[in-house]
Amino acid sequence: MDTSATPVTFRDATDADVDALVRLIESAYRGDASRAGWTTEADILEGQRTDPEGVLDVIKSPDSRLLAVERDGRIVACCQLEHRGEHAYFGMFAVSPTMQGAGLGKVVMAEAERQAREAWGVREMHMTVISVRDDLIAWYERRGYRRTGQMSPFPYGDERFGIPQRADLQFELLVKPLV
Repeated sequence: MDTSATPVTFRDATDADVDALVRLIESAYRGDASRAGWTTEADILEGQRTDPEGVLDVIKSPDSRLLAVERDGRIVACCQLEHRGEHAYFGMFAVSPTMQGAGLGKVVMAEAERQAREAWGVREMHMTVISVRDDLIAWYERRGYRRTGQMSPFPYGDERFGIPQRADLQFELLVKPLV
């Protein structure tokens, strides 16, 4: 599928988008629906990836923006941008599984980086990725992110973030200069 065939639009998510965003994020990472794309975490985590309260918190936070990406009036991707002083944090990134592998993720990431640079004047984008997600980390590396080796623990026991199927999960910080 050619991502330029039908243009996408970017806008800040609103309260009215919460349910659609939760469905999108869940479909990209959890359960059988996520297996249609390549970003699935279904083999390492069960349960939920996010919930309406978590999405609404990002929408309402004064230091965050949740970008909704639409095509033909439907939200097909999203990402969180959070201003953290000298850098921005990139998170809650999801692309509809049926649209993965066609270049939409690259377009969303480039727009998120542009908006963070322009809105906040930050010079770096940070993100955390589950360290065993080698394919996903490699994709980010091809977009200019570098592994830092800086790890933080996975929130084992907090089912708001899923039910781990492995005992070795942790997050690695990835960083990209935005100059």
